[in-house]
Amino acid sequence: MLAIDNSKIVAAAAVDPDDITIGSLLGALAERPGARLVFFYEGRPVKPGYHVTEVKAGEFSALDCGANPESWSEIFVQLWDVDEGGRTHMPAGKFAAIIRKVSDHVALDPSAKLTFEVSDGVRPMQLHRAAYPSDVGDEIHVALSPRPASCKPRDRWLAEKTKADACCAPSTATGKCCG
Repeated sequence: MLAIDNSKIVAAAAVDPDDITIGSLLGALAERPGARLVFFYEGRPVKPGYHVTEVKAGEFSALDCGANPESWSEIFVQLWDVDEGGRTHMPAGKFAAIIRKVSDHVALDPSAKLTFEVSDGVRPMQLHRAAYPSDVGDEIHVALSPRPASCKPRDRWLAEKTKADACCAPSTATGKCCG
């Protein structure tokens, strides 16, 4: 059984500023390894003592709502949102070193979908996607937003429609559509 090629969706996600890959995140962090890395969710920053408690990689196979086989890679980074006396937010280089250490033991696809699991140890874990980091003084801010559900057949249709709409706009040189 062949899985549907989601390369159009994956390519779009790779440049979507609201849903970056681990490779994009690490690339951005490499530019400022000494900057404090602050994740934001629910309108507030994680506490300065936060921990990266787990990093896991998965290969998933599924059947979507249109009965199409799907497959994708995903990396989950678990953040424990705690404050441990007097600590500051970890430097970007330390976060990158944690991911590198994981990659010594677990295969991490730099283009895999990236999901953050966040909990304060009391409330249930919540799934988030990460926006592209922004430089703010001596900090790097990464906004996390709840990971929405999606309909892959609809996403593919919209990607094709967008491509067709862009292609079928009359060329200024010829006055004709692509084709």
